[in-house]
Amino acid sequence: MPAALALGLIGALLILAFIANRVYRLTRIPDPVVLMALGVLLGPVLGLLNAAKLAQTTNLLGTLAIILVLFEGGLELDIKDTVRHFRGSLLLALVAYVFSVGLVMVVVCKGLGLSWTSGLLVGAALGCTSSTVVLPVLQQMKTEEPVRITLMLEASWGDVLAVLTVGLVLGMQGHNGPIASGLAHGVLMQVFVALLFGLAAGVLWSRLLPTLSEQRFWQVLTFSVVLVLYAGMEALHANGLISVLAFGLTLANFPGMDPMLRRQLETDSSQPHQALLTFHSELAFLVRTFFFVLIGAVAELATFRQHPLLMAGTLGALFLARWLAIHASRWSWHGISDGGRELIMWMLPRGLITIVLSLQVVQARGEELSFLPGLAFAVILATNLLLILGSVRAAAQTPAEPETIELQLFAKPAENQKVAPEARRRWVLDSSLLVLLALGAALLWYSQQPPELRQTWIGQWLAQHWHR
Repeated sequence: MPAALALGLIGALLILAFIANRVYRLTRIPDPVVLMALGVLLGPVLGLLNAAKLAQTTNLLGTLAIILVLFEGGLELDIKDTVRHFRGSLLLALVAYVFSVGLVMVVVCKGLGLSWTSGLLVGAALGCTSSTVVLPVLQQMKTEEPVRITLMLEASWGDVLAVLTVGLVLGMQGHNGPIASGLAHGVLMQVFVALLFGLAAGVLWSRLLPTLSEQRFWQVLTFSVVLVLYAGMEALHANGLISVLAFGLTLANFPGMDPMLRRQLETDSSQPHQALLTFHSELAFLVRTFFFVLIGAVAELATFRQHPLLMAGTLGALFLARWLAIHASRWSWHGISDGGRELIMWMLPRGLITIVLSLQVVQARGEELSFLPGLAFAVILATNLLLILGSVRAAAQTPAEPETIELQLFAKPAENQKVAPEARRRWVLDSSLLVLLALGAALLWYSQQPPELRQTWIGQWLAQHWHR
């Protein structure tokens, strides 16, 4: 692909991601769904992106997206609310993951005749919700604060549980002894070490920030510390994701607990915490935009034809597990209404961690589980489409403003901007002009192709992709 075309494609993707994020109030379609659909169009349909060459890039970019999203989530959490909803979110994450793994394991083993260990690995890879999807979507939705915090913490715990479970099951296959006790011991040790280092690093960096924030590029330096902390925890065989979340949570809350730092913040007008949050939010937006497009680009659409019953059974198992988990853990929640519980029901999207763990399992087990990456994408696509229904239900429970509409194209997510009907018509007109300009650019590019290619290009594309 020519460099100019590649750069233009990158710019167009970012513009589309921004528009999809800001017009969520109109479409009720979360931007991850739009970006994955665009990836499917650019990859499997048009063939502009090579899935084989993008596999390694997807893993690296996806891991970076998880790190940034979890760190941003930690910066946005209040320690008091986190402690209040910690028990409910942890119980929901544990019960939902255990039920999901168990039910998917039964479906896979009975449907394909696999061993229980192979079924356990499939269930462990598909069993958790994804923080890279849940956290950005929650930033767009208007929902109750207890629901938002519970879902954020549940998604963070889900990533950790999935990584630990798959790693420990693969590592213990050649050992004798009960797997359950080994899993429990491994999880507790990895989480404890990660929390210890994350909290300690957060306290130390909080004391350095008042001085560092007076220098240029201090946000980049903080980002470097986040990456080093994650890599260090993984090198120590602890969980880097928990450490990053604890680091962000400490940076956001420790200055308010320390009397000396609190006095410095009261006299400091630069607001380093807000600047840090803004920087990492924009960086996370950039990375996750390309991540969701790449997820769609590496999709294996043949799974929808080859294993339709397996896909339907897996989705049914995940939905049933979600329903059971909500009813089993709702007693531990605080301040969540019936509408909030309904929204939690629909918030079960899978994402990056599902793809990464599926590839890891296939590399370890070989051809026996070669169907898993395709099944993982089908689950990701279906569970993210359910977000649309959850978004519509959440919007229906939000009181509507009479004769006004919230476009919020250039306002902060927390602000309400009432746009008159005339302004709405102008916005639609401007959008139509942009679409016409894009079509004109496409026609101009097509007209510059050699005549022999222009005559056969559309026919060749239809002949190649019609069977899909």
